[in-house]
Amino acid sequence: MVKRPPAPRGGAQRAWLITYPLAVFAVVCFSSFWIDSFADPDWDWSRSWLLAIPFFIAYHVSYRDVFNIVIWRTTFVVSVTDVPLVLAFFFLPPPMVILVVSGAMLAHQLRSRVPVTKLSFNVAKSAAGTSAGLLLILAMPDIDHARADPSAWAILAGAVILSALVELFSLVGVFCLVQGLRTGRDALRAGLSAMTVTGINVVVGLVFLVALKANPWSAVLLAILVAALVMILRSYAEFFRRHTTLADVYELTQAVRDQSAQSGLPDVLLGRVRSLMQSEYATLWLAPQGRHPEVMLTARVEHAGLLDIAPTPDEIRQRAVQAKTALGVGARFPGAADLRPRLQAAKVKDVIVIPLRSGQAIIGTLEAVNRIGDTRTFRETDVQVLETIAAHAAVAVENSRLVDRLRYDAYHDRLTGLPNRRRVIDALAEAITVRAEDEVVAIMLFDVDGQRNVNESMGHAAGDKLLVETADRIRGIADPGALVGRIGGDEFVVTLRAPSIDATIEIATRMRERLRGPMAVGSLTLDVNTAVGVSVYPDHGSDPESLLQRAELAANAAKVLPYGVQPFHPALESRAVRRLGIAADLRRALDNDQLEVYFQPKVTLADRHVVGVECLARWVHPAHGEVAPEDFVAVAEHTGQLARLTESVLVAGLRRCRAWADAERPFAIAVNLSARILLDSRFPELVRELLEEHRVDPGLVTFEISEPGMLSDIERVLPSLYRLRDLGVRLSVDDFGTGASSLAYLRQWPVHEVKIDDSFVQGMATDSGDLAIVRAVIGLSREFGLTVVAEGVESELTLELLEEMGCEIGQGYLFSRPLPFERLEAWLNAQTEPESTPTGEVRRLRAVI
Repeated sequence: MVKRPPAPRGGAQRAWLITYPLAVFAVVCFSSFWIDSFADPDWDWSRSWLLAIPFFIAYHVSYRDVFNIVIWRTTFVVSVTDVPLVLAFFFLPPPMVILVVSGAMLAHQLRSRVPVTKLSFNVAKSAAGTSAGLLLILAMPDIDHARADPSAWAILAGAVILSALVELFSLVGVFCLVQGLRTGRDALRAGLSAMTVTGINVVVGLVFLVALKANPWSAVLLAILVAALVMILRSYAEFFRRHTTLADVYELTQAVRDQSAQSGLPDVLLGRVRSLMQSEYATLWLAPQGRHPEVMLTARVEHAGLLDIAPTPDEIRQRAVQAKTALGVGARFPGAADLRPRLQAAKVKDVIVIPLRSGQAIIGTLEAVNRIGDTRTFRETDVQVLETIAAHAAVAVENSRLVDRLRYDAYHDRLTGLPNRRRVIDALAEAITVRAEDEVVAIMLFDVDGQRNVNESMGHAAGDKLLVETADRIRGIADPGALVGRIGGDEFVVTLRAPSIDATIEIATRMRERLRGPMAVGSLTLDVNTAVGVSVYPDHGSDPESLLQRAELAANAAKVLPYGVQPFHPALESRAVRRLGIAADLRRALDNDQLEVYFQPKVTLADRHVVGVECLARWVHPAHGEVAPEDFVAVAEHTGQLARLTESVLVAGLRRCRAWADAERPFAIAVNLSARILLDSRFPELVRELLEEHRVDPGLVTFEISEPGMLSDIERVLPSLYRLRDLGVRLSVDDFGTGASSLAYLRQWPVHEVKIDDSFVQGMATDSGDLAIVRAVIGLSREFGLTVVAEGVESELTLELLEEMGCEIGQGYLFSRPLPFERLEAWLNAQTEPESTPTGEVRRLRAVI
């Protein structure tokens, strides 16, 4: 058992710094009042002594019925002693009041067996507060004892309130000296809120005074009334306590349930248990179980974190565990009296130990130690409350351990016990964050040859045995610092740090040769062969997924090699893997503004006017050369960079649009927009800000949205479409005709333009089906009042057919390929000429080549 930390020294000595002045003040006042009272001929001392007896009894009883406010480790008591104090101020001479109040407090403290320091302070505090109230009464005009008029009420009320304030500030002073300013502030705040009770007590006392002055026999009725009120208040207080306890238990169980799958369960559980039980300590002890070690955590008042201490004597805990029942030891638990000496030896006042059950097994205990307050102890009702909490805590602990087991299973292969693919990826991610100049992070992937044949010929049990044997062998021959995992059915991976890729190949070759020994599977002995793929960081990738995928590609290639070991090289990479490999490079390209925007002209078919351009992103990779747009757009969409890519193209187009407008050659721009971008509700606001920043007329901007993308999320993208339309920009349905139910949705979309997919346009001159589709789209669009744009115009015949059908705008290689800005300017100067129109000067094609 670990002993609890010793209490801070010097607290009691500092408390005397307040007690002594209070006592001196009370003694001086009492002596002065005593002398003055003997000189007053109006006081009947024999009658005063007789009156002092019922007042003493009233005080003593009132001290027992209190409201307790717990502040840190001390109980702040708000009693109803103000009621008899009002009457004592009126009916008794000043020295008698001090004697009655001090005597009643002394008797109560002796009965409660409080320490001498606290007893002395409480007696001195009560005497000093009473003396201050008496001084206020003596400083005011004499009270008319015959009438008890409202002036007397005011004086008596002021005296009682002053007495309460003196006691409160004395208490705050002790808290500040003993436990610090923070505790003193809390005591002051609680005491000031309790002044409301003092005011109510004063009013009740004055009502009693008026009744007694009217008829002394009313004291009998008042006594009956007081007794009834006390019973009612006690019943209400007990009901309210139970209601509050139930609410607190419910809130605690909810919090425990929410934290059962997380590591914060002990903090939430113990802190709330300690607060609910009003105990100095709350302890959770869990017995060792499987992979889980023994747990001993304790929440202690005034400590923010958890302590690894055990305030409960081990003998008491073990008795509760062996009996499998709740155990309470303390003044209110006579059944465990033989354990009281163990508590006294451990300097513990009382304790409740509740076993935590999982079925019939005991997995630990939940304990509450030392009820806060010198006169307060745990009761049987507290045992019931803690049992309720313990039942929920046991379930939460089991759930937490279940989650831990599930988490372990999620990161380990159940057949071999090796780390699985997810764990290997996490380990690689950690390894590549530490870069050393003279070493690489190596990945060696072992693909077991023939495992499928074993499954088919001998059954899956034999195949599993082969895999387990292979896993044991790889684990045995791997370097001590290597991580061995199983990432697939017959694929094992070994990761480690090596001096170079050549050294990695040597290690892989040596391990493969050692794995080739015969393995006994059932009644057969097999000579198992493996193919090994090798990839290294940073030569073959910058992220764990690409490194593993490239090791898999290399392993597949190694299957046809006689020596069975193949390092990765770019020629092995498929297009999909290449896309994954350029993800990080695309991010850097966007960061460094390395993507270029090309422009493809859009021409009116009726009069050959160049009315705008489509903005298209192009990327020349420093290692791979020109990357196909569909490749890096797919990578951007997969890695969450599509919004940045779209914004980059839009900003470049708006910049050129502004330049053309300033040169009095207003060209419209068109930018491709993914449906995924439209799912972001912030995108329309971004467009508005960019239009204002570049001072571009919204009517010069067209967003082309792919029809299949719109169809997949039509209900979710419609709000963004309407907001863009309200900005004044034009909306175009791109790749029209390739989606499903196009004609049904076209009428509902807030679009201005339809762009026929180039697959139909390029085939219309030779395919009657494509020609019919284009003709139908143009006719339908004109019925809906939509502009029609045909992309993929690459021949004069196609151009003539589109003109005959009434298509308005064409785009394609017949006019121009997508060009960088400088070459576009050269093309405009060479292939177009200015022409005046009613709306201004435009550029007209000289001839279509």
